[in-house]
Amino acid sequence: MPKAQIWFPFIILLCISSGSFMRVNAQAPGQGSWCVAKPGTPIKQLVKNLNNVCSNSSVHCEVVSEGGACYDPINLYNSASVVMNLYYQNQGRQYSKCDFEGSGIISVTDPSYEFAK
Repeated sequence: MPKAQIWFPFIILLCISSGSFMRVNAQAPGQGSWCVAKPGTPIKQLVKNLNNVCSNSSVHCEVVSEGGACYDPINLYNSASVVMNLYYQNQGRQYSKCDFEGSGIISVTDPSYEFAK
């Protein structure tokens, strides 16, 4: 009988903690998330992100092209962040779709600026 007493607490503990290692989306209903470039990302990586998203996906990058609502020829960080976020949103806001070789980060604060909303 002692063996059963040892296994019972273990089984209970296993049942209680079985969901604790699952990755969950801990956002409140209605809360948004955005993918942006990590501060300090090298220019070479920002350009790579822009090129990969704009040439290999269904994301329409006109928004960061000349005449687009988020066009900013001076700030590559903003342009890359806009495109990275468009891709992330297009892919259903899956965390893995904001990696960009370690150069993306999830924000729960809307990063939009005055002209690019």
